[in-house]
Amino acid sequence: MLRNTDTRYGWAAIVLHWLIAALFIGQFALGLVMVRIASQRTAFELIQLHKSFGFLLLGLVLVRIGWWLGSKSPELPDEVDPLERKAAPIVHLLLYAAQLVVPLSGWVLVSVSVLEIPSVPFNLFVLPHLPFQVSEQAENFWIFGHRWLAYAGGALVLLHILAALRHHFWLRDVVLVRMISPFFASRARKPE
Repeated sequence: MLRNTDTRYGWAAIVLHWLIAALFIGQFALGLVMVRIASQRTAFELIQLHKSFGFLLLGLVLVRIGWWLGSKSPELPDEVDPLERKAAPIVHLLLYAAQLVVPLSGWVLVSVSVLEIPSVPFNLFVLPHLPFQVSEQAENFWIFGHRWLAYAGGALVLLHILAALRHHFWLRDVVLVRMISPFFASRARKPE
């Protein structure tokens, strides 16, 4: 039950999916809060936490992409219409891209920042900055880019959630339940 089959996801894919989902959504919320905090000390601590979870997210996404490339993915149910069958892999690729690009753009942002504050994920070790030129102009560009990439990623996540809920409550197929447990997929409801 660790690996995927033609009809269901295994535990590895399921656990990675939900961990990354929680981190991505949590990072989005933390990013919104940390830039609105009046206390500079609290804002600084939240930014450091945001960076730590960002690096964790990046690492997990790389593992997930490796797992995805080395594993089969369950087929969509037969009742899924042809347009959605073509759109689903495109949206999944865009989600993977967003999950990579958003934390990478954050890493670039801290690397070009004129403040030159080291990144110390979870206070465990110093993660070196990427080799980009430090400048106020670059920092402003990457602040803007990181923010809007996060909004675009958030919109993709929302689309993904709505599609999963549509499959579960309207179409009543196995698309959502097979990402909850490998055991649920075999007992899932069929359309009436």
